[in-house]
Parts: sequence; C-alpha cells; structure tokens
Amino acid sequence: MNNSMPTTDVVYQPAEDSYLLQEYVKEYAFGRVLDMGTGSGIQALTALKRTNVKEVVAVDIDEEAVRRLQQGIKEQRLRKIKVIKSDLFDRVEGHFNLIIFNPPYLPKDDVDKEFSLTLSGGKKGNEIIERFLKEAKKHLNENGKILIVFSNLTGKEKVDNIIKKNGFKFQQIDYQKLEMFEELYVYEVY
Repeated sequence: MNNSMPTTDVVYQPAEDSYLLQEYVKEYAFGRVLDMGTGSGIQALTALKRTNVKEVVAVDIDEEAVRRLQQGIKEQRLRKIKVIKSDLFDRVEGHFNLIIFNPPYLPKDDVDKEFSLTLSGGKKGNEIIERFLKEAKKHLNENGKILIVFSNLTGKEKVDNIIKKNGFKFQQIDYQKLEMFEELYVYEVY
C-alpha cells in the first residue's frame, strides 16, 4: 500500500465524460455502490439520490478531493455515504453491486503536469484502467457491474483486450464524439 499518496490543488471537475457517465449511474445504481476516483463526487452524489441505493463509498487518491467531498457531505447532512482516501482498492473493503469509474485516461504526454494526477492514465493512458480491472473482480457482488468511461485517446482496442484479459465481458452502452478528434465510450463491464 502506498502511504504517501499524492495530493494536488486540482480536483477533477465534471466535464463531458462525467455527464455522459452520470446518465447511466442514474439508471444502474442500486444496493451498495463504489465510486472509484470520485473527484468532485458527481457520480457518488448521483447514486446517493437513488432510493434503491443502500450505501455509497466514494474513493479518491487525492487528499483535497476527499476533504472537499467530506465537507460537502457534512454541510448537506447526507447519510449512507462515506469517503475514503485510497490508491484504487488499497483501502476498500467489501463487495459492491455497482462500481463506477471515470479514470484518468489520457496518455501522459497529452497532459499538463499540473493536471497529471486527475487526467493521466499512465504513459499509454490505460495503465490505471488495467490496475483497476485486475483488482475489481474481488470487490464485485456475483451479479455486480462496472460502469466505466474512457476516450479513444486511451486506445479502445487495448481497453477491450484488458477487459477480456481480466475475465470480464462488456458492452458499449454509449458513445459521444467531442470536438476535434476525441471520442468517449461508456462500457458496462460484468
């Protein structure tokens, strides 16, 4: 476990990928939900609004993101939600019906150093997704699902292969073309 997790003054704010994923969180969230890489907490707070959600666990490696979300939860007096500082699953316990992941997915060279923690998925852009999928199955309930969003800049075929290599099946449930050359994909992984 990495006890000296990085922090930044930059918490990932919702953007096109967040809003696209949020539409499916509204539909899929039930039971016990894990929002991995919670950032601003948009997915965790969206899941929390669902009446069939029993508990939401929001996780982020960034201390500032965790602090801000905890403060917002306290101010709004929200229940059934807890926030954990963790490097992916290092401090996560138990199993979940749904795991939501809006990972940092851009290749390292495409990211400004100030935003590297929130945007860079590693040298190729898919290394964090690969680490996540290696550990995710241990935290999914028997019929649990993962919702994940990523960009074509990450390498769609590579992500497809990483998913299969880790024993999952998947289906693409949405696609959005952004300005310029970027495309976003939302997958249901099971």
